Amino acid sequence: MIPPATAMPFLAANGWGDGTILPLAGDASFRRYFRVAAPGRTAVLMDAPPEHEDSRPFLAVAAHLRSTGFAAPQVFATDLDAGLILLEDFGDDRVAEAVALDPSREAKIYGDAVDLLLRLHSVPPPADLPPYDRAVYQREAGLFTEWYGPAVDLPVDVEAYVSAWNTVLAQVTERSVLVLRDYHAENIMLREGQDLALLDFQDALTGHPAYDLVSLLQDARRDVSAATEASMLARYRSSRPLDDAAYAILGAQRNAKILGIFTRLWKRDGKPRYLSLQPRVWRYLERDLAHPALAPVKAWFDRNVPVEKRAAAWTAGTLAT
Repeated sequence: MIPPATAMPFLAANGWGDGTILPLAGDASFRRYFRVAAPGRTAVLMDAPPEHEDSRPFLAVAAHLRSTGFAAPQVFATDLDAGLILLEDFGDDRVAEAVALDPSREAKIYGDAVDLLLRLHSVPPPADLPPYDRAVYQREAGLFTEWYGPAVDLPVDVEAYVSAWNTVLAQVTERSVLVLRDYHAENIMLREGQDLALLDFQDALTGHPAYDLVSLLQDARRDVSAATEASMLARYRSSRPLDDAAYAILGAQRNAKILGIFTRLWKRDGKPRYLSLQPRVWRYLERDLAHPALAPVKAWFDRNVPVEKRAAAWTAGTLAT
């Protein structure tokens, strides 16, 4: 977490030359984040190397969210050639840590997060935002066969996998809302007396309203209680229709994708810490696959991925070699 050489000149050119750069966080991409602490104020410096990351979608979605009344970070300065963006600092009070410290807050905080989604889904998405369509769903689901299978020495029938998903995804055609695509407890900030604030939405697309609910309630990084998941789905349905099949289909698609991504982070990027999250994701996936709407995909998993290559093996550590 050493800032790039261009960071201090960038800060100096934009009125933050008196700031000290402190490490803040990295994520599963090439982006890194630093806190800039200056007398009486702070900001967040995003380092998104342009050879790996296109920050223009982030800026466009941030502008849309702010213009429609949502708490996305204000952009103070940009240098896209250097991959640097200076952002409003929402502090350190993430939903994930807040609920871990006080589990009794889970229902209230998650209720607020669902209400935020209901508000978001009542606002038309940006007209020029690309669709979250079947081609994207397939490309993402394909990360499972591309990375997970080879990593655990598992020969799989890729053609049948694609065919099974084609059949299932034909049931999920609605693309009516802005989908943030990574709406979970580590990307939602608490602010005293204010609305929840949003982070990490640069991959947003126009898609199905069930997707961000899955992201929130089938969180790869923390266990959401079954009671909370059920009550939050009921809360959403009290204001807007939500199809059980769509929730299960997009849950299975997302969790298959995450298993592929976490395996890629381990094998390609040298980030083995993501292995510890695999069992939870497998549990979500197997639960989603039990829905009748997922029958073709479930049949493929039953034929191609034996039990000993699933969650139990990750829990025992037998596959993390």
